[in-house]
Amino acid sequence: MAFNPFDLTGKVALVTGGNGGIGLGMAEGLAAAGSKVAIWGQNPEKNARAEATLKAHGVDVLVQKVDVADEAAVVAGVAEVLKTFGRLDFCVANAGIGGGGPFEEMTTERWRRVTTVNLDAVFWTFREAARHMVERARAGDPGGSLAVTSSTSAIHGAPRNEAYASTKGAVLSMVRGLAVEYARYGIRANSILPGWIATDMTAGAQDNDKFNEQVILKRVPMRRWGDGADFSGIAVYLASDASRFHTGDSFVIDGGYTIF
Repeated sequence: MAFNPFDLTGKVALVTGGNGGIGLGMAEGLAAAGSKVAIWGQNPEKNARAEATLKAHGVDVLVQKVDVADEAAVVAGVAEVLKTFGRLDFCVANAGIGGGGPFEEMTTERWRRVTTVNLDAVFWTFREAARHMVERARAGDPGGSLAVTSSTSAIHGAPRNEAYASTKGAVLSMVRGLAVEYARYGIRANSILPGWIATDMTAGAQDNDKFNEQVILKRVPMRRWGDGADFSGIAVYLASDASRFHTGDSFVIDGGYTIF
Protein backbone atom coordinates (compact mmCIF):
# COMPACT_ATOMS: atom_id res chain seq x y z
CA MET A 1 0.00 0.00 0.00
CA ALA A 2 1.31 3.45 -0.92
CA PHE A 3 2.31 5.75 1.93
CA ASN A 4 -0.27 8.52 2.21
CA PRO A 5 0.57 10.73 5.19
CA PHE A 6 -2.23 13.18 4.43
CA ASP A 7 -5.00 10.59 4.65
CA LEU A 8 -7.10 11.47 7.71
CA THR A 9 -9.45 8.50 7.52
CA GLY A 10 -10.29 7.36 11.06
CA LYS A 11 -9.25 10.63 12.66
CA VAL A 12 -11.52 13.10 14.46
CA ALA A 13 -11.03 16.86 14.37
CA LEU A 14 -12.63 19.74 16.27
CA VAL A 15 -12.56 23.30 14.91
CA THR A 16 -13.94 26.04 17.14
CA GLY A 17 -15.42 28.91 15.18
CA GLY A 18 -15.68 26.44 12.33
CA ASN A 19 -18.87 27.67 10.68
CA GLY A 20 -17.23 30.34 8.51
CA GLY A 21 -14.05 32.04 7.34
CA ILE A 22 -10.74 30.48 8.33
CA GLY A 23 -12.39 27.89 10.54
CA LEU A 24 -14.66 26.57 7.80
CA GLY A 25 -11.75 26.55 5.36
CA MET A 26 -9.81 24.35 7.75
CA ALA A 27 -12.81 22.13 8.45
CA GLU A 28 -13.40 21.64 4.73
CA GLY A 29 -9.82 20.59 4.17
CA LEU A 30 -10.03 18.12 7.04
CA ALA A 31 -13.30 16.65 5.77
CA ALA A 32 -11.96 16.36 2.21
CA ALA A 33 -9.00 14.41 3.60
CA GLY A 34 -11.36 11.94 5.30
CA SER A 35 -11.51 13.17 8.89
CA LYS A 36 -14.68 13.20 10.94
CA VAL A 37 -15.27 16.82 11.88
CA ALA A 38 -16.90 18.67 14.76
CA ILE A 39 -17.36 22.42 14.51
CA TRP A 40 -18.49 25.02 17.00
CA GLY A 41 -20.41 28.16 16.13
CA GLN A 42 -23.19 30.25 17.61
CA ASN A 43 -25.06 31.40 14.49
CA PRO A 44 -27.72 28.78 13.61
CA GLU A 45 -27.92 29.79 9.95
CA LYS A 46 -24.15 29.68 9.46
CA ASN A 47 -24.01 26.39 11.35
CA ALA A 48 -26.59 24.84 9.03
CA ARG A 49 -24.79 26.01 5.89
CA ALA A 50 -21.44 24.78 7.20
CA GLU A 51 -22.92 21.39 8.11
CA ALA A 52 -24.27 20.92 4.58
CA THR A 53 -20.91 21.94 3.09
CA LEU A 54 -18.96 19.51 5.24
CA LYS A 55 -21.36 16.58 4.85
CA ALA A 56 -20.97 16.90 1.08
CA HIS A 57 -17.51 15.40 1.57
CA GLY A 58 -19.12 12.18 2.80
CA VAL A 59 -17.80 12.25 6.38
CA ASP A 60 -19.51 12.29 9.76
CA VAL A 61 -20.10 15.85 10.99
CA LEU A 62 -21.09 17.20 14.40
CA VAL A 63 -22.22 20.82 14.62
CA GLN A 64 -22.44 22.32 18.10
CA LYS A 65 -23.71 25.66 19.38
CA VAL A 66 -21.00 26.48 21.92
CA ASP A 67 -20.19 29.82 23.53
CA VAL A 68 -16.42 29.60 24.01
CA ALA A 69 -16.57 32.44 26.56
CA ASP A 70 -18.40 30.03 28.89
CA GLU A 71 -16.03 27.51 30.52
CA ALA A 72 -18.82 25.06 31.30
CA ALA A 73 -20.00 25.17 27.68
CA VAL A 74 -16.50 24.41 26.44
CA VAL A 75 -16.13 21.47 28.82
CA ALA A 76 -19.51 20.10 27.74
CA GLY A 77 -18.72 20.70 24.09
CA VAL A 78 -15.54 18.63 24.13
CA ALA A 79 -17.32 15.93 26.13
CA GLU A 80 -20.00 15.74 23.42
CA VAL A 81 -17.36 15.34 20.72
CA LEU A 82 -15.84 12.44 22.64
CA LYS A 83 -19.22 10.87 23.29
CA THR A 84 -20.18 11.13 19.62
CA PHE A 85 -16.93 10.06 17.98
CA GLY A 86 -15.09 8.24 20.76
CA ARG A 87 -11.84 10.16 20.34
CA LEU A 88 -10.29 13.49 19.36
CA ASP A 89 -7.09 13.60 17.30
CA PHE A 90 -6.86 17.23 16.19
CA CYS A 91 -8.15 20.28 18.03
CA VAL A 92 -8.07 23.75 16.48
CA ALA A 93 -8.81 26.67 18.81
CA ASN A 94 -9.89 29.09 16.10
CA ALA A 95 -12.82 31.05 17.55
CA GLY A 96 -11.96 34.68 18.22
CA ILE A 97 -13.19 38.27 18.21
CA GLY A 98 -11.71 41.69 17.50
CA GLY A 99 -11.78 44.65 19.83
CA GLY A 100 -10.27 47.63 18.07
CA GLY A 101 -10.37 51.28 19.05
CA PRO A 102 -8.20 53.96 20.62
CA PHE A 103 -6.19 52.40 23.45
CA GLU A 104 -6.92 55.26 25.85
CA GLU A 105 -10.63 54.67 25.38
CA MET A 106 -10.48 50.91 25.95
CA THR A 107 -12.78 49.88 28.79
CA THR A 108 -11.95 47.07 31.15
CA GLU A 109 -15.17 45.37 30.10
CA ARG A 110 -14.15 45.31 26.45
CA TRP A 111 -10.61 44.21 27.33
CA ARG A 112 -11.93 41.33 29.43
CA ARG A 113 -14.33 40.26 26.69
CA VAL A 114 -11.51 40.00 24.14
CA THR A 115 -9.15 38.19 26.49
CA THR A 116 -11.88 35.77 27.58
CA VAL A 117 -12.78 34.72 24.03
CA ASN A 118 -9.30 34.84 22.52
CA LEU A 119 -7.19 33.53 25.40
CA ASP A 120 -9.22 31.94 28.20
CA ALA A 121 -11.28 29.95 25.71
CA VAL A 122 -8.11 28.58 24.11
CA PHE A 123 -6.95 27.45 27.54
CA TRP A 124 -10.25 25.74 28.31
CA THR A 125 -10.47 24.08 24.89
CA PHE A 126 -6.89 22.83 24.90
CA ARG A 127 -7.12 21.68 28.51
CA GLU A 128 -10.08 19.42 27.75
CA ALA A 129 -8.60 18.12 24.51
CA ALA A 130 -5.19 17.52 26.09
CA ARG A 131 -6.68 15.64 29.03
CA HIS A 132 -8.25 13.17 26.62
CA MET A 133 -5.11 12.87 24.48
CA VAL A 134 -2.87 12.26 27.49
CA GLU A 135 -5.23 9.63 28.91
CA ARG A 136 -5.28 7.92 25.53
CA ALA A 137 -1.49 8.01 25.32
CA ARG A 138 -1.12 6.49 28.78
CA ALA A 139 -3.42 3.70 27.63
CA GLY A 140 -1.10 2.92 24.74
CA ASP A 141 -2.45 5.15 21.96
CA PRO A 142 -0.10 8.16 21.80
CA GLY A 143 -0.42 11.12 19.46
CA GLY A 144 -2.63 14.08 18.81
CA SER A 145 -2.31 17.63 17.60
CA LEU A 146 -3.32 21.02 18.98
CA ALA A 147 -3.39 24.16 16.85
CA VAL A 148 -4.40 27.73 17.62
CA THR A 149 -5.29 30.52 15.23
CA SER A 150 -3.13 33.43 16.30
CA SER A 151 -2.49 36.45 14.03
CA THR A 152 0.31 38.41 12.43
CA SER A 153 -0.68 41.12 14.93
CA ALA A 154 1.22 38.99 17.45
CA ILE A 155 4.52 39.75 15.73
CA HIS A 156 4.10 43.29 14.41
CA GLY A 157 2.58 46.48 15.76
CA ALA A 158 -1.21 46.51 15.84
CA PRO A 159 -2.27 50.09 16.68
CA ARG A 160 -5.81 50.52 18.02
CA ASN A 161 -6.01 46.74 18.43
CA GLU A 162 -3.83 46.07 21.46
CA ALA A 163 -6.31 43.83 23.26
CA TYR A 164 -6.58 41.54 20.26
CA ALA A 165 -2.81 41.54 19.64
CA SER A 166 -2.07 40.81 23.30
CA THR A 167 -4.17 37.65 23.20
CA LYS A 168 -2.67 36.53 19.91
CA GLY A 169 0.82 36.92 21.30
CA ALA A 170 -0.11 35.08 24.48
CA VAL A 171 -1.31 31.98 22.67
CA LEU A 172 2.06 31.68 20.92
CA SER A 173 3.70 31.28 24.32
CA MET A 174 1.00 28.88 25.48
CA VAL A 175 1.55 26.64 22.47
CA ARG A 176 5.32 26.56 22.89
CA GLY A 177 4.88 25.41 26.47
CA LEU A 178 2.38 22.75 25.45
CA ALA A 179 4.73 21.51 22.74
CA VAL A 180 7.41 20.82 25.35
CA GLU A 181 5.09 19.48 28.03
CA TYR A 182 3.23 17.02 25.83
CA ALA A 183 5.95 15.86 23.44
CA ARG A 184 6.48 12.79 25.66
CA TYR A 185 2.96 11.70 24.71
CA GLY A 186 3.44 12.27 21.00
CA ILE A 187 1.15 15.31 21.11
CA ARG A 188 2.15 18.29 18.96
CA ALA A 189 1.15 21.92 19.42
CA ASN A 190 1.51 24.66 16.81
CA SER A 191 0.24 28.13 15.94
CA ILE A 192 -1.18 29.55 12.73
CA LEU A 193 -0.75 33.29 12.07
CA PRO A 194 -3.10 34.62 9.39
CA GLY A 195 -2.55 37.97 7.74
CA TRP A 196 -5.29 39.98 6.02
CA ILE A 197 -8.04 37.42 5.44
CA ALA A 198 -11.51 38.08 4.03
CA THR A 199 -13.74 37.12 6.98
CA ASP A 200 -16.64 38.71 8.84
CA MET A 201 -14.12 40.36 11.17
CA THR A 202 -12.49 42.28 8.31
CA ALA A 203 -15.67 43.13 6.39
CA GLY A 204 -15.28 46.88 6.88
CA ALA A 205 -11.74 46.95 5.52
CA GLN A 206 -12.63 44.78 2.54
CA ASP A 207 -14.98 47.49 1.23
CA ASN A 208 -12.51 50.32 1.91
CA ASP A 209 -10.93 51.37 -1.39
CA LYS A 210 -8.08 53.24 0.32
CA PHE A 211 -7.23 50.24 2.49
CA ASN A 212 -7.27 47.89 -0.48
CA GLU A 213 -5.04 50.22 -2.47
CA GLN A 214 -2.53 51.04 0.30
CA VAL A 215 -2.38 47.69 2.11
CA ILE A 216 -3.62 44.79 0.01
CA LEU A 217 -2.21 45.93 -3.33
CA LYS A 218 0.94 47.64 -2.04
CA ARG A 219 1.97 45.71 1.09
CA VAL A 220 0.77 42.16 0.39
CA PRO A 221 3.12 40.71 -2.24
CA MET A 222 0.44 38.32 -3.49
CA ARG A 223 -1.82 41.37 -4.01
CA ARG A 224 -5.04 39.84 -2.71
CA TRP A 225 -7.00 39.10 0.42
CA GLY A 226 -6.59 35.63 1.83
CA ASP A 227 -9.64 33.41 2.25
CA GLY A 228 -10.72 30.38 4.22
CA ALA A 229 -9.56 27.94 1.57
CA ASP A 230 -5.99 29.16 2.05
CA PHE A 231 -6.00 27.39 5.43
CA SER A 232 -7.21 23.99 4.29
CA GLY A 233 -3.71 22.73 3.60
CA ILE A 234 -2.14 23.74 6.91
CA ALA A 235 -5.02 22.13 8.78
CA VAL A 236 -4.57 18.84 6.95
CA TYR A 237 -0.80 18.97 7.46
CA LEU A 238 -1.07 19.57 11.21
CA ALA A 239 -3.74 16.89 11.63
CA SER A 240 -1.84 14.30 9.64
CA ASP A 241 1.15 12.03 10.15
CA ALA A 242 3.08 14.32 7.81
CA SER A 243 3.63 16.64 10.81
CA ARG A 244 4.34 13.94 13.39
CA PHE A 245 7.76 15.49 14.25
CA HIS A 246 6.74 19.14 13.83
CA THR A 247 5.82 20.93 17.04
CA GLY A 248 6.18 24.27 18.79
CA ASP A 249 6.18 26.17 15.51
CA SER A 250 4.36 29.24 14.17
CA PHE A 251 3.04 29.12 10.61
CA VAL A 252 2.65 32.58 9.05
CA ILE A 253 0.06 32.52 6.26
CA ASP A 254 -0.23 36.09 5.01
CA GLY A 255 0.67 36.28 1.32
CA GLY A 256 4.06 37.71 2.32
CA TYR A 257 2.72 40.70 4.26
CA THR A 258 5.07 40.43 7.24
CA ILE A 259 8.26 40.16 5.14
CA PHE A 260 7.59 42.99 2.71
